[in-house]
Amino acid sequence: MEFMDLLMELWDILVTAILRGGMYSLMAIGLTLVFGVMNIGNFAHGELYMLGAYFAYFAYTAGHMGPIPSILLAGVLTFIVGIILEKSVFYPLRKRTKDQWLMNSFLVTLGLSIILQNTVKLSWGSTYHGITQYWDGRVDWLSSMSISMDRVVGFLIAVATIAVFVVFLNKTRVGRAIRAVSQDETGAGLVGIKLNFIQTLTFGLSAMLAGIAGAALLSINPAYPAMGLQPLYKSWFVVILVGMGNVGASIIGGLIVGLLETVTTSYFGGGWQDVFSLSVIILILLFKPNGLFGKKGVKSAVE
Repeated sequence: MEFMDLLMELWDILVTAILRGGMYSLMAIGLTLVFGVMNIGNFAHGELYMLGAYFAYFAYTAGHMGPIPSILLAGVLTFIVGIILEKSVFYPLRKRTKDQWLMNSFLVTLGLSIILQNTVKLSWGSTYHGITQYWDGRVDWLSSMSISMDRVVGFLIAVATIAVFVVFLNKTRVGRAIRAVSQDETGAGLVGIKLNFIQTLTFGLSAMLAGIAGAALLSINPAYPAMGLQPLYKSWFVVILVGMGNVGASIIGGLIVGLLETVTTSYFGGGWQDVFSLSVIILILLFKPNGLFGKKGVKSAVE
């Protein structure tokens, strides 16, 4: 009996870790995509997640749209926001900045984070904007564990989005062009790839992935101006863990971070999950600074 109880407990931990890690992977892919292609450490990524949640909220409540249309609309709108930000901020910055690009882009994204937060606060206030649920019901697993349908469907949306995105990167001409730019920008330009178009598209796609994540979790995490901080931290945990710019490994990294947090919460309490995750990240930086899947001396590429 004790063995079965232990087995069920491990099963619950695994299921929770997978559900949590799926959304971490979705967020991290968007973050690592921008770094791999544009060499931008985007600290406004959490605010794009926040905008996705707000867009879905207004589509669902004021627009009376269904869950899936609301989430899709949020993805499209955050894609457009990403395009606007890239064209109005990063495109001019690329033209003027040759040296210290990484630091300058970091400062710009930090400023964008503050601007977006305060713009939302002035527009819609500091109160929470949430919904009770997208979908009715709960899912019972093999043990006594019961999980809301919203969380399960949110995970499935993350998996479907990641799958479509991976196919796009590997099977389409534009996707292969994005990968080529991430591996060798100069070489990609020499063979006729339009760098400005690819960089703008990349930032838009990254914003879209964050927006879908925020929209899919609206019933669990209601929209408010500072909601993007925690998802941003988790995304960076994943990116540092697996190596900067590695899209494929970010999927695995999201599940690893989800597992670390779930195990820590189950055995030590919720207050320890960030402590444990940060401790692991510090160890990674000390002993394997290129990440678990990074290659020494080689810029990580979108894979």
